[in-house]
Amino acid sequence: MNHNKYTRGYFMPPKTSLNWTRKEYITEPPIWCSVDLRDGNQALIVPMSLEEKLEYFQLLLKIGFKEIEVGFPAASETEFAFLRTLIEQDLIPDDVTIQVLTQSREHIIRKTFESLKGAKKAVVHLYNSTSVAQREQVFRKSKEEIIAIAVSGAKLLKECGEDTEGNFQFQYSPESFTGTEIEFALEICNSVLDVWQPTPDNKVIINLPATVSMSMPHVYASQIEYMSENMRYRDNVILSLHPHNDRGTGVADTELGMLAGGQRVEGTLFGNGERTGNVDIVTLALNMYSHGVDPLLQFDNINEIIAIYERLTRMRVGERQPYAGELVFTAFSGSHQDAIAKGMKWREEQECKYWSVPYLPIDPKDIGREYEGDIIRINSQSGKGGIGYVLQLNFGLDLPQGMRESFGYHVKSVSDRTHKELQPKEIYDLFQEKYVNIKAPIEFVRYRATQQDDYETVVTVRVNGEELEWTGTGNGRLDAINQALQTNLGLSYNNLIYKEHALEAGSKSQAVSYIGVTDNKGTSSWGCGIDVDIMASSVKALFSAVNLLKQQG
Repeated sequence: MNHNKYTRGYFMPPKTSLNWTRKEYITEPPIWCSVDLRDGNQALIVPMSLEEKLEYFQLLLKIGFKEIEVGFPAASETEFAFLRTLIEQDLIPDDVTIQVLTQSREHIIRKTFESLKGAKKAVVHLYNSTSVAQREQVFRKSKEEIIAIAVSGAKLLKECGEDTEGNFQFQYSPESFTGTEIEFALEICNSVLDVWQPTPDNKVIINLPATVSMSMPHVYASQIEYMSENMRYRDNVILSLHPHNDRGTGVADTELGMLAGGQRVEGTLFGNGERTGNVDIVTLALNMYSHGVDPLLQFDNINEIIAIYERLTRMRVGERQPYAGELVFTAFSGSHQDAIAKGMKWREEQECKYWSVPYLPIDPKDIGREYEGDIIRINSQSGKGGIGYVLQLNFGLDLPQGMRESFGYHVKSVSDRTHKELQPKEIYDLFQEKYVNIKAPIEFVRYRATQQDDYETVVTVRVNGEELEWTGTGNGRLDAINQALQTNLGLSYNNLIYKEHALEAGSKSQAVSYIGVTDNKGTSSWGCGIDVDIMASSVKALFSAVNLLKQQG
């Protein structure tokens, strides 16, 4: 690896005001333009068919895009046919504008307008490459010749727009803007604007793409701000951004570019596109959403969107993709699980107006994710808080703190031994097997109680198949049974911990009780009882705890 063969190929503005650095956050959404069907589609191993593009177009409408780049109609028959189908079958809603791309070449421009006949409203997107590398290596033309290409294309767009049935708005992109001297980028954009002469009623779009991301995000923002502050007809220009993700900073480039004057964003769902892709509009929109700004795009059923996207593009949304990935709201770490579980409980208790749960930047339910199985998942790294949360959320079991800890170690050891994640049902089955209604070595059969000064209780037990009656006294039925067990088994334990509640998951008529005991050697044991009768569930919990204590002894 020889780093000396690389140099910085971008150009800082001659003067930077850095006004964008004084802005805290984006206060309103940009004009969104999806380029999935053009820029995204051309990057697919197998580009979408006509039928697939029609289905994808409907998905974009459902999400809420009002501007959609539908293709490069002069490039192929499929692209041309797709656009004609949209127009002729009246598939474009009145409040949606389609966009098409064209190079600054006469036969391509004329073919493009032929494809647009009858369009209610369309953006015609003209581009030519302007960077030093493209000028010198690909086109071998001077700056003046590159300007001439742009100006001739702009004039032809104006001419064809006047001669073609339809309603057209013009857009110009100095492709490879980030590798272009900033003064030259300004000069060529202003030359195009002089041809189009935009007005308040006929605004044009100047799109400044990071065709290849070449700098840190603050440099792109400074370039955008310079163009915004020095461009002619600025009030009649919609300044558009089109970042790619070569440096992994597409989202940051876009957000800082918006602070610097960008009013419109071209991107794709989940960042599909050439090389590392376009900027991910899902991430951008939900970043705004997490700051309390309505992005005006609907991602409330992200799983459905992902399913359609993956089927039509044959691409895959990664597990760690921001917001959309399968695991992005999931905690395996014990400390994270504990914080999330406590945060969710705190929200219930406080009736919070604002979302502020640890480790969860937005409420997963807002994008159609469920708490069950999404937020907390259990493996060998998990903790008692997460395991307890899974049992409570899925099965209504609210374990005492000490029991959570004891069971947590058991679950972690099982996951570690089997080298796999444990599903909620598997965790529940482990709990049932270890703690619930344990019948060996002593099985509870029934009890009867009489009350004088104290409760006297006769409890029937089964040991090795033989039924025995043991008698005990105490200040209540459970205490009396407890004394009977200790006396007849020769046990001594204290610090009895007791908790009970209705079992809300499943049959609402059942009750669940938990009991913990500690013997004089410091050995602790927990048991759980479940029964339709609250007293019976308590007795079964006691027997379970005592049986497990005997098994340890």
